[in-house]
Amino acid sequence: MSTTETANGAAGAGAAVPQVPAGADGQEADLAVTASALGYAPEVLARLDADIAEIIARYPVGHERSALIPMLHLIQSVDGYVSPAGIALCADRLALTRSEVSAVATFYSQFRRHPAGRYHVGVCTNALCAVMGGDEVWQAVADHTGLGSDETSEDGTISLERLECNAACDYAPVVMVNWEFFDRQTPASAVALVEALERGEDVTPTRGPETVPTFRENERLLAGFEDGRAQEGPGAGQPSLQGLGLARSQGWTAPRETSEEDSK
Repeated sequence: MSTTETANGAAGAGAAVPQVPAGADGQEADLAVTASALGYAPEVLARLDADIAEIIARYPVGHERSALIPMLHLIQSVDGYVSPAGIALCADRLALTRSEVSAVATFYSQFRRHPAGRYHVGVCTNALCAVMGGDEVWQAVADHTGLGSDETSEDGTISLERLECNAACDYAPVVMVNWEFFDRQTPASAVALVEALERGEDVTPTRGPETVPTFRENERLLAGFEDGRAQEGPGAGQPSLQGLGLARSQGWTAPRETSEEDSK
């Protein structure tokens, strides 16, 4: 598992939580957390603060804490995981405690607690994918990489996760790379996919963008900053559209919404 420092100079996994400067009364200072206190380079902190301000502005006054989830994705786009420095920064900017931020970060499985690889590979082994060969796909990828679930290669290229569900049961078994779909995988095709990533080659998902973005690039997208690639590649495939086709062939339509006038 990689435990190297992140590119921005913030401490890596296992580092002590940054201490916010304290006032004379022992409480956290009212002043903004400084770059040196967090371990971020000043220019990195300036970019983070500009993006954080944009995220917070999306929410009504008095509901700023709703910005926490996209802010955590933003932290991952910079640090590659939810770092102690990122937790302290989010807590300071939203007037939350670090424990409140950590509670959210540990609840949602998309938030990593140690540096993810440039390509985060998720293999679904939930019910339908398992029936269709997901366990064999997982074992082949784990054997090839030498990684267990939630581990990262020493060179930082690949991290691996055994997923409960990819929400793509109609394409089972499914592998995801940075949350992009690779449908109907076999052990051989999944290993070939990982080998291509290890060689630094661009790979094309079954659906979605023409090439897979890096983990950090996709985290910025999840933070709400568009990458201009929404129209690339195919969207829903035929298995997902079969129900719609059946409804149209039978003339089925959704019930009309009832208005207050109709109910009188």
